[in-house]
Amino acid sequence: MMNRLNLISLIVKDYDAAVEFYTKKLGFEVAEDTAFGDKRWITLKLANTSDSALNLALAKTKDDEALIGKQAFSFPLLGLGTDDCFGDYRRMKELGVTFHGEPTAGPWGTGVLLEDLYGNKIFMSQEP
Repeated sequence: MMNRLNLISLIVKDYDAAVEFYTKKLGFEVAEDTAFGDKRWITLKLANTSDSALNLALAKTKDDEALIGKQAFSFPLLGLGTDDCFGDYRRMKELGVTFHGEPTAGPWGTGVLLEDLYGNKIFMSQEP
């Protein structure tokens, strides 16, 4: 029986630009970066996590390129948990991350929608 999500692939235009954004602005760490000819296998993880990783996949075709920034259409591609939504919001905003408003509180916790460097939506939330 399946019991966890190991990997989510994200189509990118440029490996290095995506690594820089996700590590320097969102706080991911490079778990693996291995060259295979002209390709690379890159996985990113959040600190203190071991189960799931974000795999960066370089667009190869025009169809791939058309999906960059739209992999989940108008929905968030990722949901990230935090212990300090307001603190992370302020830190990332200072680093130039695009947000859709400010964190708001609800019965589910506190959260805010942000975008990655390609426009993919990411929901960051803190449980109550």
